[in-house]
This record gives sequence, structure tokens and C-alpha cells, in this order.
Amino acid sequence: MARVLMKGNEAMAEAAIQAGCQAFFGYPITPQSEIPEYFARELPPRGGLFLQAESEMAAMNMVMGASAAGGRIMTSTSGPGYCLKLEALAAMALTRLPAVIVVVMRSGPAFGTMKAAQEDYRMTGNGGYKVVTFAPSDVQEAASMVYEAFDIADQYRNPVVVMADGMIGQMMGTVDFEKMPARRQNLPEKTWALRGSASRGGKNSALLFPVGPAHYAAKSEAETELYPALVRNETRVEVTDVEDADLVFAAYGTAARMCRAAAEELAGKMKIGFIRPKTLWPFPYEAFDRIGPKCRAIICPEINILGQMIDDVRIAAAGRWPVYHAGDTAGDFLTPENIIRKAEEVWEEQRV
Repeated sequence: MARVLMKGNEAMAEAAIQAGCQAFFGYPITPQSEIPEYFARELPPRGGLFLQAESEMAAMNMVMGASAAGGRIMTSTSGPGYCLKLEALAAMALTRLPAVIVVVMRSGPAFGTMKAAQEDYRMTGNGGYKVVTFAPSDVQEAASMVYEAFDIADQYRNPVVVMADGMIGQMMGTVDFEKMPARRQNLPEKTWALRGSASRGGKNSALLFPVGPAHYAAKSEAETELYPALVRNETRVEVTDVEDADLVFAAYGTAARMCRAAAEELAGKMKIGFIRPKTLWPFPYEAFDRIGPKCRAIICPEINILGQMIDDVRIAAAGRWPVYHAGDTAGDFLTPENIIRKAEEVWEEQRV
């Protein structure tokens, strides 16, 4: 399989299989249901296990168990299901169990609607744990990020999340599976894995949810060793034309694609720079230090109403530039036209 036309959800599933995913546990929920459908059809004939669990919580706990046995494991969901997976995800992060979790975002809160959105940003890496969280902006990148996520999870013994908005999951795009990221070499052996009876030389027990001193020791190791290493080595960002920009757009996923269309329309009126986080955590704060002195403001378009990533953008801006949100309105989805109008408003306001 080389360059093919695929739906984003199916491309992510195929990339996972090519990355060596051995088992998928999941539950159907729009707009990601094509992922488990693809695994159900393709994974068993290729030597893997597909199991539709009775609930999102059950699926995530199955992921935890299969990961503890040393497997390359994946699940997928959307916002309401992701909420139900978070307890097990936190436990896996504390216990250092690798897995890949794909979240295809839709509008909330609670059950919300089927409408594509960017509303799960704050649900990853909060509290006492952090996980690498990728944010693809097209189908090729979604497949590539899922493919690489398995190696990152195994290298650091930590879950990895791929957070795609619903439009990425549902859109058709070309994918070249011969252009996947290079496989990482010398990944650590899974000596911690539970693979059999102790009498036969395998481990058959492990401590989940450490308490007391073990709990704080595990958290200390993560905070002082694991997370700094992830920040150093796995922060990803695309930065374009910020050194002499009048305004800078900061966006990810489909909102970033809209920013490109808006920037083309605004060419000649103002110079637009662009910062696109490819990882939502670690967040690329240092990329904002490259913004030049001409910049009057940063605009953060997101497919939501109030904004979520904008809080990290404000931290990165550190008071050097005003930061504005562009997003969904009371009656409409974010569009390039919304971004253009916001940019023109901000430009007039900041030129005074």
C-alpha cells in the first residue's frame, strides 16, 4: 500500500496496524466509528485482536491490561467517551504503561452534538500526569502521527494521545504509507511486562495505583525526569513568517487550515505569521519568542466558542502582544471568513 485516498479515521487505523498495533479495544461513537469498523475488518486477518467492549470504561481498562502484558495497544473515542476513559488513562500514566489513544473531537459539553469541534483540549495532561498529545491538520499527518505515537509510547513508557477534530476524521485525503516517519531504533525491552508465570521466568504481578511513598516516588520521577525529557525531545511546531508579521495566527487542526485560507485573502492588506502547534502537550511556548517587533497582536482561531488553547497562547505571549480569540458564533461554525473579519477588526484596533 502506497499513496491511496482514504477517510481520516481509516487512515489512522491503517497506520496503527502498520506500526505493529496488536490489539484494539473500543466502543462506537461518532465521529470516530470508522476506526473500530476498520480494525474489526482488517486487524484479525493480519494477526491482531479486535474487541468491541461493553462501554468506554471497559475498553480503556482492557487497554491497560493488554498494555501491562507488553502489547502495542490502541483505542479511539470522542469527547463523551474520552471523559469516561480518563481515570484509566491517568492510572496508565502513573504506572508507566504505553498505549495510543485517538480522540476525534465533536461539540460538547456532555453528549453535545455530532458537529466537529476542538473542545477536548483541556482534557489531556491535567492533574498529576501529562501525555504527549499530537494535533494533526490533514489526513496524511494524522496517519503519520498515529504511526509514530506507538514508538514514542514504547520509548518513554507513557500513553500518547492523537487529538484530531471531527473534520480530520471524516474528510477524505491522500495518504502515502511509504512516507511514514522512520521507526525508532533501540526501543527499550519491556522487561516490566506481565508475560507469564514466575515459575517459567515471566512476571505475573505488578503494582497498579501505587500508594503512600511509592505513589510520590512515581510522581516525582515523572515530574523531574520523564516530562522534561518529553518537552526537550517531542515538542513539535510549524512556524511561518513570524519574524516580520503584522499579525500572527496561532491554531491547530482544521482551524489551522482555515487560517491558511484567511492569510491568502489578507495578503496585501497585512503580513500574517503563523504558529501551528503539532503537539498540544508539550506546548511549543518557545516558538512565540520568534515573533518580531512589528507584530501588533496574536489571533487564536479555534472550533469552539470560548477558546481553550488560547490560555496557553496567552502564557506564551507573556504580555508582549494582545491575544484575541476567533471561533464559533451563536449560530455558525468557525469559517475562514470569520477569521478574516476578526483579523481586520484587530488590525484596525491595534493600528490606532
